[in-house]
Amino acid sequence: MLLLDQGLPRSSVELLREKGWDVVHVSEVGLSKAEDKKIIEYAIKTKRVIVTLDADFHALLAVSNKPFCTVIRIREEGLRAEDLVKLLLNIWPKIKKHVAQGVLISVTSENVRIRHLPILR
Repeated sequence: MLLLDQGLPRSSVELLREKGWDVVHVSEVGLSKAEDKKIIEYAIKTKRVIVTLDADFHALLAVSNKPFCTVIRIREEGLRAEDLVKLLLNIWPKIKKHVAQGVLISVTSENVRIRHLPILR
């Protein structure tokens, strides 16, 4: 259900899989050098939640009419795989009911912010 973007540790994929999560890294599906729009299209097609450090995903989805795409933006630079996994496990109960609805989620170690799509102008 998760698609980890290029800037996130590949080793976190195995750690999450060990915990029973359905997760892939963009490098596993040939998207390591893809533009953000292609990654969004893949996520929509495969019903995956994008996890990224990149603010561009939020910006792209805020102005598009893409259906049911959720992006979790991690706003903590330099996280090791273990720390990323811990962060995702900690926030999941707070965001679980929202992820299927198409939301933009910003996460820090202190805060989780959820904005539902579409964002009206």
